[in-house]
Amino acid sequence: MDITQTFYDSLASQYDKLFQDWQTATREQAAILNRLFNEYGFDQTARILDCACGIGTQAIGLAALGYDVTCSDISEAELAEARARAKENGVKVRLERADFRFLSDVFAERFDVVIAMDNALPHMLTNDALTAAIRSLVAQTRPNGVVVASIRDYDRLLEEKPPYSPPYIHKTEKGRRVSFQTWDWNDENYRLIQYIVDDEEALQISKFECEYRAVRREELTNLLLSNGCREVAWKFPEETGFYQPVVVARKQ
Repeated sequence: MDITQTFYDSLASQYDKLFQDWQTATREQAAILNRLFNEYGFDQTARILDCACGIGTQAIGLAALGYDVTCSDISEAELAEARARAKENGVKVRLERADFRFLSDVFAERFDVVIAMDNALPHMLTNDALTAAIRSLVAQTRPNGVVVASIRDYDRLLEEKPPYSPPYIHKTEKGRRVSFQTWDWNDENYRLIQYIVDDEEALQISKFECEYRAVRREELTNLLLSNGCREVAWKFPEETGFYQPVVVARKQ
């Protein structure tokens, strides 16, 4: 089991604590993606593959809007959490375990839209691994379909290589919850430690470790264009309302 799978298996039961209100975030992010899909000519008749679905943050909201959503993830624990949350929200999604570098091993069909949100692609720690992931996502997309992904603004972050991210402080009905990350840089790779401090009925501190590679937008753009996409556009938070830069690539 690699560090990424271990990270998400361990974090799955507490992932929603990273949000002030996970249910609200699900609806808001689905609305943002829906507007983006509409811009590229897709409506609720489109078939969606969320290949880094986590606990279903985007997928469940999109299913609630009427989309046909298939979900995959490398983490069994997150898939189990997503399955339970889909049931609680009264939506139907297909859930499969898959490494997004090898989607064709699991899926025979292609999709109108393939998404990989929340900084999933930078888990690929080498150019070869990222190339394999991009080829896989594009291959699972129908001709004229789109690949949609979000990553941190690494072009900016690499200028300073900050040692931590600003904390999120959430007031809850029972107290306060604080989440933050420390970043230990090694060239363009960094080890991330996610802390969640839950100060409600009893103080609880949780710690989860993972690794990322800071992927510049130009690198990702070039990989998409050289692996079957004919146009690539970057959308920024001030335009979309999403908290990270989003790339949209149209397949040939």
